[in-house]
Amino acid sequence: MKEALNNLKKLTALDGISGEEKPVREYIISIIKDYVDNYYVDNMGNLITYKKGRGNGPKVMVDAHMDEVGLMVTHITSEGLLKFQTVGGIEGRVLVGKRVRIGETCVPGVIGYKPIHLQEKKERASAVDIKQLTIDIGSKDRERAEEKVQVGDMVAFSYDPVEFGDNKLMAKALDNRVGCAVLIELLKHSYEFDLYGCFTVQEEVGLKGAKTASYQIMPDIALILEGTTCYDVPDTKEHDMSTVSGDGPVLTLMDRTVITDRDLVNKIIDVAKNNKIPYQFKRTISGGTNAGRIQANAEGVKVAVIAVPCRYIHTPVSVMDISDFENSYRLSKRFLESLGVSIDLYREEGGKEYV
Repeated sequence: MKEALNNLKKLTALDGISGEEKPVREYIISIIKDYVDNYYVDNMGNLITYKKGRGNGPKVMVDAHMDEVGLMVTHITSEGLLKFQTVGGIEGRVLVGKRVRIGETCVPGVIGYKPIHLQEKKERASAVDIKQLTIDIGSKDRERAEEKVQVGDMVAFSYDPVEFGDNKLMAKALDNRVGCAVLIELLKHSYEFDLYGCFTVQEEVGLKGAKTASYQIMPDIALILEGTTCYDVPDTKEHDMSTVSGDGPVLTLMDRTVITDRDLVNKIIDVAKNNKIPYQFKRTISGGTNAGRIQANAEGVKVAVIAVPCRYIHTPVSVMDISDFENSYRLSKRFLESLGVSIDLYREEGGKEYV
């Protein structure tokens, strides 16, 4: 898995804010093009790959979104500072003092806020309002700033991946480059069924890419690969911990967008037990994934989610346990290999005509 981990590091170092996923997509194409029978980029920017199966099994879609949360420049002040809006869900409190890079030329900047020495007592006690933040790119006025950036430029966090501690990796955009890295590895193998590996766009702003990708494919089954919330820090009650870092891949039963298919989830559990792969359930229902959009496509799709628990997602730097990443790949691969041609696609005996 050393190559997979290196790919993950390279993926997190790339910038791919929602709507601007091209750098990530081009890197993925450079790796997977020799492992798939066909691939194309659709009008939304989704990268859809195809591997012909060895048999006549179900049509399977494996999804991992390429985009990450970030910022967009909305105004340049007379002092040369940049005002911005968030792209995806980001809290203002995690932005203060963070390094960023802006646009295709990666103009360096830092997010600034009124120094604590100048804040009123009420300001120090309240949440940070994003409207009070600006990005400082070192320009003395608007004219000089406009030579470097323009309104509409995307802003990414400027942090490189680092291995540290006890088998941990810190990096930006683990949500969801970790899913992309797992999908890349899965595409290096062949399966009984036709497999569509979809690297989708704009998940962080409404699960948009998955909707159009699933409509094009019309899958029977979909596996969604994700990086999910992990809150296992001190003084947190066990039942409030959504997941625990190092305890294995996460299976979703329900979130705000989906109730996953129980048959598929049970099959994944059986695969995990038979192969001695650790796993855990997501204990909270916060957040959502592309599973919600894919499940409701056409006549309906059986969906399941396998995710890597990541601390501090939707911030400039997230943290994962490398063993969770490795076991997510192992579990996903074994699950796909177990599908074969005998998977029951319908709950009612006799198939669709009796539903």
